[in-house]
Amino acid sequence: MSDPLAQAAKRVDIAGVADFIKQICRTHPIEQLTFVCIGTDRSTGDSLGPLVGTMLEESGFRRVIGTLREPCDADRLPQMADRFAREAEEGRTLVAIDACLGRPEGVGAYLVSSGPLVPAQSVGRTFPPIGAYSIAAIVNENGPKPYWTLQTTSLYRVIGMAKDIADALTTLRKNTNLA
Repeated sequence: MSDPLAQAAKRVDIAGVADFIKQICRTHPIEQLTFVCIGTDRSTGDSLGPLVGTMLEESGFRRVIGTLREPCDADRLPQMADRFAREAEEGRTLVAIDACLGRPEGVGAYLVSSGPLVPAQSVGRTFPPIGAYSIAAIVNENGPKPYWTLQTTSLYRVIGMAKDIADALTTLRKNTNLA
């Protein structure tokens, strides 16, 4: 029997994200997960992570890093390494959530992985991998000018995808009687 959380990223719809989260929760109780919501409030396409983080906080999740108020962005990521290590030492499992660019046919889908996420690859920045698990929302097409593409990505799409991720997590939490 194969591992339901294969190491390679798998492209899924929002129902696939919900199934992925359920698989994670079979091994790691949702109250022991820390959600690292990567991105900035200064770029439409890259605001998905802070939007998800804010929605999770508003829904009562306590273990959230990265919100609109306090983004986990490129300027803050290097200083966050100690916090990520403390979370792991306390027995928390990190789930990284970020936006990404992809192929035209993948826009609107999600990439889930039982491995870490490497932030800012599409804009040429280098950061260490984050998370034991990762969810990336494909918010727009990859092209020759990724920074510009993220700046001009549809806010409607980003908010919708962020809401879908937050709703999937909130629904799972309520269904496991942890609300």
